[in-house]
Amino acid sequence: MRNLHQRPARTFAGVRFVLTDMDETLTYQGRLSAATYQALEDLQQAGIRVIPVTAAPAGWCDQMARMWPVDGVIGENGGFFFRRDGQHGLARSFWHGDYTAAVMQQLLDKGEGIRRRIAAATLADDQPFRQTSLAFARNSDAGLERELAAAMREAGLDVTVNNLWVLGWIGGYDKLAAARKVLEEEYAVGETQAQETLAYSGDSLNDAPMFAHYRHTVGVSTVRQCAGQLPKAPAWITENPGGAGFVEFAQAILEDRHS
Repeated sequence: MRNLHQRPARTFAGVRFVLTDMDETLTYQGRLSAATYQALEDLQQAGIRVIPVTAAPAGWCDQMARMWPVDGVIGENGGFFFRRDGQHGLARSFWHGDYTAAVMQQLLDKGEGIRRRIAAATLADDQPFRQTSLAFARNSDAGLERELAAAMREAGLDVTVNNLWVLGWIGGYDKLAAARKVLEEEYAVGETQAQETLAYSGDSLNDAPMFAHYRHTVGVSTVRQCAGQLPKAPAWITENPGGAGFVEFAQAILEDRHS
């Protein structure tokens, strides 16, 4: 990973889409700063489409898609895409379509089985607001987290870990698969075009598919905590963590476009 401020001139000049993780990439220690929110708005006002790609629950993503200066939100690690529809409406597209509710019930049933098997397992406090995923709260017990992830895989779930959750879902997708689907279906952007016009920022293991696939990738500084576990590290790294790092990323894009 190279320092973002050492990039060649016009590295991001062709960027038209900014996709980004949310937890500890847009936020820092659980908070969204005014400067980060302003950076999102600055990108949008420059004509860049901004789409958070997050493991956060549907309840959070609903509010983000309605009220934040973003063009939509891919949530629960790819389970859906929410975007504004008019001034107050919301258009929702789910990976499982009409079968979403049935799949969610399967997840809840599997979650109950895991909780009976692992007494210390605790569902995330945002689980009631999820529509496509099963989330267990992370804690300081690495052994418990490994046991949880193993139990979820044994139950037939796809599994990833981020800053807050051990997350499970059904369907074989991930952030990358969902992003490619949204780009193609919503914006008619194919693979070749995306490699030139998309930039991604993140900081955790569930960002790995995005870091590995896209050309323009940036890790906020806290990505160092998991860098050794990433199959491919992001191309660039910011000096600051969380939202302050995202501000660096946004400023770099705007500088390169205007140069």
